[in-house]
Amino acid sequence: MGQKMKEKVSSFLFEYDTPRMVLVRDKKVGLTFRMIQLGVLAYIIGWVFVYEKGYQTVDGIISSVSVKIKGLAVTDLPSIGTEIWDAVDYVFPPQGDSSFVVMTNFITTADQKMGYCNELPDVAPCKTNDDCTITAFRQSQEETNDPSMGLSGVMTGNCTPYDNKTKTCQIYAWCPVENDFNVPKPPLLSQAENFTLFIKNSISFPRHGVTRQNLVESVTSNYLKKCVYHKENDPLCPVFRLGYIVEQSGRNFSELAYKGGTISIVIDWQCDLDWPVRYCKPTYEFHGLQDENKVSQGFNFRHARYYKEDGVSKRTLFKVFGIRFDILVNGQGGKFDIIPTMTTIGSGIGIFGVATVVCDLMLLHVLPKRNYYKEKKFKQAKTAQKDSQEKEEVYSQNGQQLNSSSSENVYDTQLNTYKSC
Repeated sequence: MGQKMKEKVSSFLFEYDTPRMVLVRDKKVGLTFRMIQLGVLAYIIGWVFVYEKGYQTVDGIISSVSVKIKGLAVTDLPSIGTEIWDAVDYVFPPQGDSSFVVMTNFITTADQKMGYCNELPDVAPCKTNDDCTITAFRQSQEETNDPSMGLSGVMTGNCTPYDNKTKTCQIYAWCPVENDFNVPKPPLLSQAENFTLFIKNSISFPRHGVTRQNLVESVTSNYLKKCVYHKENDPLCPVFRLGYIVEQSGRNFSELAYKGGTISIVIDWQCDLDWPVRYCKPTYEFHGLQDENKVSQGFNFRHARYYKEDGVSKRTLFKVFGIRFDILVNGQGGKFDIIPTMTTIGSGIGIFGVATVVCDLMLLHVLPKRNYYKEKKFKQAKTAQKDSQEKEEVYSQNGQQLNSSSSENVYDTQLNTYKSC
């Protein structure tokens, strides 16, 4: 028993078995095998290693964005007079984060104060006081309110003359109420097309310990004062003209400024950190987000300027139409690492097995001599062959014993012969 265990352990440790190889000389199979291997090799080297950089560890990006806008516009309106508009007036919010709005058009309702006035005829027409007790328009409250709410304020329940021909419901609100049905065209701040946007973007690849800014080595103070971004002529300048951004997004500035819209600015960092970090530079893309539904097009909101006159609180209400800019930062940084390199090589070697599978299918199922190749590839062990093999082994053992005894007889014969002498 011990001897058998020793033999098994010895065979396990010191023996090596390898698959049986069958060499087939066939032009079709041989050419197919080499073509598949060549294709796999081209895929591994060209796509996986060179294009996808499968030998690198990829790190995600952490970023922050700050913006500044410069430019002046002038308007002359009867309601508010002549005004100069700078970034403080037309940029919302003023903090300069990655999402902001530049006002391009507006509707003003001047000198509003708290009091009683009539709703607009298009909003709350009436004939009797009973028509002014219904819960009105665009309210989040339930169907019954006390008091009833109108579009602009609280309904008093009175139906009063709006003009000589029309009656509307009376409300308590900021009066006079806003009339926003006529949007100025052309846009009042059409000069916004020449406003400039300065984007400062800081990024980090924490896993690789790399930090960068879009103010790369070639961007100096003097350069920054006079450069304006151009996709081909000046692709690293962080100063952008709003009209050029809208143009590159595929939109028309005048049409977009009329009722507002949304533009996405994408800053893309694709960095190969195996090279010096100065080669890590951003690229910029601009996308216009279209309004497919014509029910509510554009982008608008309201804000007000509050003041006091003779001790009475008043305000000028602005309905602002503008272009909303959303700045998105994407990217990744890759650097050589032995682990993904070995993983990629191992997976590539495994893909080489596809050539063997395809050629075996051709040999065993497609080619005319497939039955002949099957006989050569597979060795079948039958019971009769096994019995004959066992008999041969027995005969071999008996022959060894006979040979042994014969040699003894010969020795004895020779010995007897020597004795007789």
